[in-house]
Amino acid sequence: QVQLQESGPGLVKPSQTLSLTCTVSGGSITTSYYVWSWIRQPPGKGLEWMGVTAYDGSTYYSPSLKSRTSISRDTSKNQFSLQLSSVTPEDTAVYYCKARARYDYWGQGTQVTVSS
Repeated sequence: QVQLQESGPGLVKPSQTLSLTCTVSGGSITTSYYVWSWIRQPPGKGLEWMGVTAYDGSTYYSPSLKSRTSISRDTSKNQFSLQLSSVTPEDTAVYYCKARARYDYWGQGTQVTVSS
């Protein structure tokens, strides 16, 4: 059973970089059976897919966020991370990491507020 846990600061100031880490257990980020994504949900709005990384470290991002988004991996720790630069209050959301295989496996989500 794949389990995912987001971690990182809950408050980020405007213009800074939002950094979150997803720690994975029960499955390897280096196996082709899975792909690994970041999703967010602003308050009162729907889910927004941000980007994905696959077993070989390849990445793909939402066109609307590509210029500000980076997903990276630490295979020795079985973790993948999100960096979102130049944040504004519009980036306030609950951020989720997710694995896709036969089923989708979600982290519990972590609230990130962008505010000065």
